Amino acid sequence: MTVNNESALGFGHFIAQSDVVGKSLLAILVLMSVASWAIIAIKGLTLIARQRRSASFLNFFWNATSLDAVAGEIATHGARDPFSHLTSHAMHAQAHHARYGAAKLEEAGSSSEFVTRTIKKVLDEETTRLENGLAVLATVGATAPFVGLFGTVWGVYHALVAIGMSGSGTLDKVAGPVGEALIMTGLGLAVAIPAVMGYNWLTRANRVMVSKLDAFAYELHTFVSMGQPLGTESGASASVRSLPSRQSPVAA
Repeated sequence: MTVNNESALGFGHFIAQSDVVGKSLLAILVLMSVASWAIIAIKGLTLIARQRRSASFLNFFWNATSLDAVAGEIATHGARDPFSHLTSHAMHAQAHHARYGAAKLEEAGSSSEFVTRTIKKVLDEETTRLENGLAVLATVGATAPFVGLFGTVWGVYHALVAIGMSGSGTLDKVAGPVGEALIMTGLGLAVAIPAVMGYNWLTRANRVMVSKLDAFAYELHTFVSMGQPLGTESGASASVRSLPSRQSPVAA
């Protein structure tokens, strides 16, 4: 009879004996786990694709003979990564201001100032896009252990009440139900650990991407504001060549 009781204990027995609160907490942990793994998978695959496309575009950009060639590449294949997206908006802003001037308040100032504001706006949009979903991972990583702990406390409470009502306080009667209640704490940790690791990984990758975008934006603004074919010997071109090169860290 003792063997049968021991074999009956476990996760299935714990769920079967749980009330509405215990089952609700378990459902919350399951939803947290599904959401965190989905975000990690989707953003991870998106990050890998974005890095490959960015590397391909940057390689083309730095080997292009003119911005017209870059514009043609973007028109052909579209802006599929943050760098081509930033380049497309910057060149469009420069062309728009050169054609229409400061027709509206948002276009006030020189062409260089308008391009600068456009670049900053696109950088903010890209940063926001990169950070989408990270708040969910942070929330899951921070709250899942406490949800599991709450489930454990709730399970221990009901186990002790049942033991007290039965009048039997032997070790085998106490250890089984209390041990089952600890399952919720383990589940909470199992949900939180992947979420925290995924959050740290994606945050670091996004930080690197934003840093490269900032460096690329500096060079892009120079080329777009120059508005001349590469290789000319004008004063503007000479001043660009005198600037410290930042191509290497961007293309890395």
